[in-house]
Amino acid sequence: MDVRNCRNCGRLFNYLGGQNICPACRDEAEKKFQDTKEYIRENPRANIQEISDANGVTTNQIRQWIREERLQFADDSPIGIECEICGATIKTGKYCDACKNNTANALAKSIEKPQAPEPPKEKPKKENKMRFLEK
Repeated sequence: MDVRNCRNCGRLFNYLGGQNICPACRDEAEKKFQDTKEYIRENPRANIQEISDANGVTTNQIRQWIREERLQFADDSPIGIECEICGATIKTGKYCDACKNNTANALAKSIEKPQAPEPPKEKPKKENKMRFLEK
C-alpha cells in the first residue's frame, strides 16, 4: 500500500497511480473541467485567458487539457497551441498532422523486418592447376 500526501491539499491518501492528488481534489478538478468545457460550448470565441478567468483554472491547466486531447477547439476558434516539434498552431494534442506522419513514417522505417540475404552467387570454377608457393 502506497500512502502519499496530496500535492494540492496535503491530505494523506492511498496512491493507486496517475496524478499525485487525492480523490477529493481529483473530483474537484474534474468538476472544473466539466464547467470549463460547458463554458467553451457557450462561448466558442473566448480566448484562453477569458476561459481561465471565468472558470477559476489556470491557463496552464487549460493547455494541459488541450495537450491531453480532452479539449478540442473548432478550426475557426482563436485558441491554438504550438506543435511541440515544429511550432505550428494546432487545436488539440501535442503534434501537428505533418509531424505525426513524419514520426510514424520514421518509426515504421526503423522497425522494418530485415530482408533475407541474397544467396551468394556461384563463383566461376577455376581449372585444376598445380600451384607453387614462392620462396
